Amino acid sequence: MTSTADDPVTLMNTALEQLIPRAHQMGVEFVEMRPGFVRARVPFEGNGNHFGVVYAGVTFTVAEVLGGAIHFATFDVSTHYPLVKSLSIDFLAPGKGPLSASASLSEDEIARIKAAAAPGVKVPFVLEAEVVGEDGTLVARTRGDYQLRPFGR
Repeated sequence: MTSTADDPVTLMNTALEQLIPRAHQMGVEFVEMRPGFVRARVPFEGNGNHFGVVYAGVTFTVAEVLGGAIHFATFDVSTHYPLVKSLSIDFLAPGKGPLSASASLSEDEIARIKAAAAPGVKVPFVLEAEVVGEDGTLVARTRGDYQLRPFGR
């Protein structure tokens, strides 16, 4: 049995509360993390807009935080930290309820990033995510340009 201190989902949710309080206040919560894959969700309650769907900024946020989570789940957090350089989003359908967002990296891409992440080296990578509604409706797609940045740079 894994202790709470060893559970990456619990650790990331605690970190989110401390590092990005606004995302935590939206109710963003990581629900699955393993090397190369992350998934987060956000409730509808408190995140609706003036016409009864999830506010666009909330949809953006639940997808964008995946970059930090995939770094934590996959790479060496003692040498590099994640930085989002840009993120584009295509809104495809209204979010009419709770949303979940997921993203993954292939084994080849993970190997490339790990091999390049030497001391002092910034390593770019792309993370694509999908945001879906509770009923399976594809609400949005994102493409994020991220970078693993060495501490001190």
